[in-house]
Amino acid sequence: RLHVVTWNVGTASPPPDVTALLHLDSPGPAMDMYVIGLQEVNSGVINFLSDLAFDDPWSIFFMSVLSPLGYMKLSSIRMQGLLLLVFVKHVHLPFIRDIHTHYIRTGLYGYWGNKGGVTVRLSLYGHTICFMNCHLPAHMENTEQRLDDFEKILEMQFAGENIPSTLDHDVLFWFGDLNFRIADYGIHFVRESINNKRYSLLWEKDQLNMAKKKEAFLQDFTEGPLQFKPTYKFDLYSDVYDTSEKKRKPAWTDRILWRVKNLCQQASKEGEFSEEEQTISVTLNNYISHMSYGISDHKPVTGTFALELKPLLSEPLVTLSPDGEWSAERDVLISYSALPEFPSSAWDWIGLFKVAFRDMNDYVTYAWVEDDEVSSSQDSKQVYMSAAEIPDPGGEFLLCYYSNNLQSIVGISQPFQIQPNRTLLGENPTQEENSWMQKQDNLESHNEF
Repeated sequence: RLHVVTWNVGTASPPPDVTALLHLDSPGPAMDMYVIGLQEVNSGVINFLSDLAFDDPWSIFFMSVLSPLGYMKLSSIRMQGLLLLVFVKHVHLPFIRDIHTHYIRTGLYGYWGNKGGVTVRLSLYGHTICFMNCHLPAHMENTEQRLDDFEKILEMQFAGENIPSTLDHDVLFWFGDLNFRIADYGIHFVRESINNKRYSLLWEKDQLNMAKKKEAFLQDFTEGPLQFKPTYKFDLYSDVYDTSEKKRKPAWTDRILWRVKNLCQQASKEGEFSEEEQTISVTLNNYISHMSYGISDHKPVTGTFALELKPLLSEPLVTLSPDGEWSAERDVLISYSALPEFPSSAWDWIGLFKVAFRDMNDYVTYAWVEDDEVSSSQDSKQVYMSAAEIPDPGGEFLLCYYSNNLQSIVGISQPFQIQPNRTLLGENPTQEENSWMQKQDNLESHNEF
């Protein structure tokens, strides 16, 4: 279950609540992945420079909402006002690899990043998926410029070996403030059609729908029906269309489209793929706007998708777990094993994370898998972690193995408890605990020889 958000936030700060936006109160199973594309994030010079050094307020906000629910920020990319965030449930982390980001400027002939595209690509259970958040040129008359810019964005290449081009990914999601307008009809006809919920009258004059009929590079993209009010342009904190002197004509500027490579290949051949050959499919379950959010002149749009994948990866490259019962009073051991094909590195590390960790930099402490190794066999290895680095209050934690070669988490443990350091908390260990610690001392002394 994949939830895509696009929202032009108009330099505003995050709202107090995004429960509806993220469908957090929806019945049924939780989302597996959130992909959030924002445009016009506050990009003043001071803000932008500080955001380069630290997470921006929107990233911090979404991490604070999603990390307690078991999601980690997998990747993000920022280009001035454009921001793309990808969050994923912990259980999927070992099966996500080859994460790369890219951006391309199109504003001011490519010299300014107020318009353009930011992209995150990855391999999910062996399938290549690309997410592209775009902000295209504004105004009614700039349709051709929008199309030219998007074609340029599609041509960008990721740095690195064996990474497919944008259109060669199994699935490509394209979303953002695409700025396409409703042509020909006057503002009164458009508003009257909206008031009467006769949206279908406007679809045929939507510039993106018209372009899809003519432009070959757009014809493979699919979009759900526009059964919601145009999302631009509103007075702030209201559901009233623009009452300023400009009185902008309403338009569906904020869109989510997708493209499945297998279906494109299928359509180009006379014969059809059999069901067994179709290893990935995308189904749109929900495509709506959210009228209750009024911090900008755009309303956010979300698309909820079901991705059905035939897993090409079924085992994590690394399996790891805490060795025995952990206590903040003592040094501890981590056991792990790796598949034969895993390309290990001296720069690999295992991090100790609180269960509600936000991203890869949110570790409590870590151990180098080679420098801190204490034992090795054909089946498994053990790594040492010092008690001095473990939080005295203890609590619920998990372990993640980070691969330097693959630049991703390739193994994650089940959550486990660390017992607190009762000596520092003013508690004395029981006789049984003293006995257990003595046994551990004897075991470690034996291992040293």
